[in-house]
Amino acid sequence: MARSDFVFAFPFRVRYSEIDGQGIVFNAHYLTFYDTAITEYMRWLPFDYGSMVKRGMDTHTVRTVVEYKRPIRYDAEIDVCVRAAKLGRSSATFLLEIHPKGGDELHATGEVVWVNADQKTHTSAPWLPDFVEALLKREGTRIECKS
Repeated sequence: MARSDFVFAFPFRVRYSEIDGQGIVFNAHYLTFYDTAITEYMRWLPFDYGSMVKRGMDTHTVRTVVEYKRPIRYDAEIDVCVRAAKLGRSSATFLLEIHPKGGDELHATGEVVWVNADQKTHTSAPWLPDFVEALLKREGTRIECKS
């Protein structure tokens, strides 16, 4: 995808604690970048994730994918772009890309799949209507909806 396919990005500056002995971001930190960016994406929608938990729902991450394209070095300023790509009855797929701050060069791509779950039964449950409405309002026709 092109960076222009994303309407949301969250900025980071790579800290010393996030690099490995080669001076590049250690692989596990990419998932932290992705998780943080998705959290900020929820705020941007806006959607109050805490309200979902108060109503007995929560999400379970069931799939993560990271593809490393170019190394990211210490002190680099990066943007982690996020978009919801698919929305099912109880699942949501987020696509992610990491670019230099304000730039188009691609450093990494990713995918995170959530399943909404009833916290009493620990079984999948339909998304709350306000979550669906918030996603559709921001992503519009860019999101593929499945029932």
